[in-house]
Amino acid sequence: MSRGPKKSKFFENVTIIDIAEEGKGVGKADDFVLFVDKAVPGDIADVEVFRSKKNFGEGKITALKKESEHRVKAFCEHFGTCGGCKWQHMTYSAQLTFKQKAVADALGRMAKIDVSGMSPIVPSPADKYYRNKLEFTFSNKRWLYDGESRDNEQLDMNALGFHIPGRFDKILEVNHCYLQAEPSNSLRNSIGAFAKKQGYSFYDLKQHTGALRNLIIRTSSTGEVMVVVVFAYVTQEEVDTLMGYIDAEFPQITSLLYIINQKKNDTIFDQEVIAWKGPEYIYEEMPSPNGNIKFRIGPKSFYQTNSIQALKLYEITRDFAGFTGNELVYDLYTGAGTIANFVAAHVKEVVGVEYVPQAIEDAKVNSAINNITNTKFYAGDMKDVLSAEFVVEHGKPEVIITDPPRAGMHADVVARLMEIEAPKIVYVSCNAATQARDLQILKEKYDTVKIQPVDMFPHTQHVENVVLLVLREQQPGAEEAAV
Repeated sequence: MSRGPKKSKFFENVTIIDIAEEGKGVGKADDFVLFVDKAVPGDIADVEVFRSKKNFGEGKITALKKESEHRVKAFCEHFGTCGGCKWQHMTYSAQLTFKQKAVADALGRMAKIDVSGMSPIVPSPADKYYRNKLEFTFSNKRWLYDGESRDNEQLDMNALGFHIPGRFDKILEVNHCYLQAEPSNSLRNSIGAFAKKQGYSFYDLKQHTGALRNLIIRTSSTGEVMVVVVFAYVTQEEVDTLMGYIDAEFPQITSLLYIINQKKNDTIFDQEVIAWKGPEYIYEEMPSPNGNIKFRIGPKSFYQTNSIQALKLYEITRDFAGFTGNELVYDLYTGAGTIANFVAAHVKEVVGVEYVPQAIEDAKVNSAINNITNTKFYAGDMKDVLSAEFVVEHGKPEVIITDPPRAGMHADVVARLMEIEAPKIVYVSCNAATQARDLQILKEKYDTVKIQPVDMFPHTQHVENVVLLVLREQQPGAEEAAV
């Protein structure tokens, strides 16, 4: 017996009570949980469910019966199509409230940690134009808006912009992005228009053909600008023409680079960087009580993308550690050594470990240009490098700073921290859920003393969180009593 199409479910007067990742509001209809696109806590709406499971469904608003007091008009024309800034239809103060709640829920419910003393989240001073790096994609498969016919042979299908969420092969042509200050928008729009006028082929993400592939723009608080054009199948004449145009139109660019990447993926870490103009790096500066610290940023360097909040994050990390000047510090997942070099003046020695060899080279350079001599850096997989032998060789640390990627720390690394028993651990995280998972293990020996969320990415669900863990003193005979 054939089955007809499933009927959509409709729910009337749904009250949105929370907000989840990806900017979806959360509501309930009896015991059925609804994740509603572009809904804001406090909204009352009629909802149509377009994807349904047993106990929950994903839906969209068909009629907004009552607007939340937290709802505001989205400021970006690309809102709802672009994958970024998904919370911009909610007031910034409400965003901060829900980010604070997300951290509290993760640590409280998952790790069973007392969060009653958690400090209020640190807001970002700027909620627009706060990023120092953006990467755009050239594609011959532009996302078409409603009303644009795919049958129109005159339609320009080339685009320079961002990936559509869930569609690796579709790119949204961006007119104005509020994430990065000028000259970012002018650069992107000018380069895109020139490439179209000159007849450059934009990359085909399925067939892996085309001349133009990616555009990376990095800016710094010092006023320097880096532009990296990633080509694929291109002639030297095409390279020279485009790079010459960019150089002439934007003389303020201090580092103009290009890469020819013909791999099947977009990663550039294994690709040669060719300098068209200027050095292969720009400088970022961070204020410090002992004078500004300079960081050299290359096209492959990792650096916190919100420069102002990066400083705040590092200050909190330093203050949580409560350095006296005599500490040996391990800085795990050190990246380009930004935290290690930031705290170096306050301690005896910092030992940094990072998986990416290029990042470790950057870390060493950043120490050298700041005349910092009490840092050591090692490259390798954390779970392999941070061995018992490593601790014997370098000494037991008084403080461990760990700033892992979103996946959190590997179970072997957490186990090693439990063995090392450093008196203090400062855990910096960009994912409260994986941080909570790790804290659940560490709390066997450590007390969570301080919790400080920091908003690095306004209008998104992402939130950084810093936790201070202090080793619990073992009572005499406690081990025997526990047996």
